[in-house]
Amino acid sequence: MLLQLAHTKLDIFNATQDLAVECYHVTKAFPNDEKFALVQQLRRAAVSVHLNIAEGCSRKSEVERRRYLEISRGFLIEVDAAIGIAYRLSYCDTKDINKLGELIISCFKQLSAMINHHSN
Repeated sequence: MLLQLAHTKLDIFNATQDLAVECYHVTKAFPNDEKFALVQQLRRAAVSVHLNIAEGCSRKSEVERRRYLEISRGFLIEVDAAIGIAYRLSYCDTKDINKLGELIISCFKQLSAMINHHSN
């Protein structure tokens, strides 16, 4: 943010920041007894998606960059799985997670494209 490095201008960087913020918004409505369980797990995973992109973009090696992108995608899949559990527990409904769902799908596509690009 303060450094204004090149990765901060990437669409994926901004999308994953939106994803993390939306996770915070969605989890605000979860029950208090989930505060240190599913809420924290979801928030940590969402922030990790974003932070691994930032760290990966700072790596000089293509192999290292790809690895951080793969880690980021893994955390994104974790967010998706955790939201699925929250949905089944009725902590959120379809209306609550529409924007989050769009962000998850968009970020997954962008990350997959970037990983494929760094694999070639």
